[in-house]
Amino acid sequence: MVKTDIKRLTLAELKESLRELGVKPYRAEQVFYWLYNRGVDTFASMKNIPGEIIEMWDEHFYIMGLKLSETQRSKDGTAKFLFELEDGNFIESVLIPHKTRETLCISTQVGCRFVCGFCASGRMGFERNLTTSEITGQVLYALRRSKAKVSNYVFMGMGEPLDNYDNLAKSILIMNESKGLAIGARRITISTCGIVPGIKKLRDFGLQVNLSISLHASTDRLRNELVTANKIYPLKGLIKACKEYAEATGRVITLEYVLIKGKNDSVEDTAGLSKIARDLRAKVNVIAYSDIGAAGYNTPSRREIAVFMNRLREKGVNVTLRRSAGADIQAACGQLAGRRRCRDIRL
Repeated sequence: MVKTDIKRLTLAELKESLRELGVKPYRAEQVFYWLYNRGVDTFASMKNIPGEIIEMWDEHFYIMGLKLSETQRSKDGTAKFLFELEDGNFIESVLIPHKTRETLCISTQVGCRFVCGFCASGRMGFERNLTTSEITGQVLYALRRSKAKVSNYVFMGMGEPLDNYDNLAKSILIMNESKGLAIGARRITISTCGIVPGIKKLRDFGLQVNLSISLHASTDRLRNELVTANKIYPLKGLIKACKEYAEATGRVITLEYVLIKGKNDSVEDTAGLSKIARDLRAKVNVIAYSDIGAAGYNTPSRREIAVFMNRLREKGVNVTLRRSAGADIQAACGQLAGRRRCRDIRL
C-alpha cells in the first residue's frame, strides 16, 4: 500500500480521508493540533488518539519531516536554513530579524523556471515544485525547532510561488487554519514575478494575503530583459490583474524594484515606475542589486539609491529601502540558490 504524506492534506481533505476510513471527522482537528500546534512527528505521540486508530493511520499515512542539513548565521542576526528533501534535493529558507519582529522567507520550488538575469535562483535551473508539506515544513521548523517568534511570512525564497499555485494555496490554508498554525492572512505575503493567471486565482482565493510584485522595470522592453515572465505576461495585463486584486481584497500592493546601476535607474525609469505606483496606489520597495557575478549588472552607490528614491517621493510615491539582510551568508535577494543544488551535495 502506498502511504499518503498526511501533511499534504488540508483540514477539509483530511476530514474526507478519515471519513472514508470510518473515522469521525473531529479526529482530523486533533491530528492538526498535534502536527502543527505541538509539532509531533509520529502518530504514537498523539496522546488522545485511541491505539486502534493510530494503527490504522500508520497503515495509510506517514508524517514527512524536513531534514536540516546546515544552518548559517549572519553577523546581522539573519539565519539561513538548508534542508535536504526526501529525493536528495535541497532548499533554503531564511529567518530575518528586524527590531521587534522576525520575518521568515519561504521557498516554493527547487530552482525556478523563470531565469531573471539578476537572480541566482533562476540560474540554477528548475528541478520541481515543492509539495505542500515541504512548504509548511519550513514554517514548522522555524516555529517549533528554532523557537523563532515569527511575525511575518513571505513567499520570496527559491522559486516562483504562483508557478506552484495549488501547493501554495493549500499551504496557506494550513497556515491560516485555526486548528493548524493559526497565522493571520495579513501576515502572509506572496511575491511573484507577475504570473497573471495565478494573481487572478489568488484574487478569488478568499483570504486577504498581501501581494508583492517583482517589477524591476516600467517598460516592456526593459522588463523583457530583466524579468523573463514579462514576455508571457506583459505589463498591461499585469497591471490590470494587480488593480483587480487590490480592489477585491482591499490590500495595498507592493512593487519590488531591484535597482541596478545604469540599467533601470534613469529619470525615465523613475517616471514610469511612479506612474505605475500611482495607478495601483501601491508602495515601492527599492532593493539594491546584490552582486551574483552577472555580466552588465552592477550595484548602485548609496548616493545613487538616495537620488532615485527622492525622485519617486517628489512624484508622491510611498517608497522604502529594503535592507539586504544576510549578505555575508548569501541570503540576500536573488541569492537563494544555495551551495548545494538538486542532487549535488558537494560543498
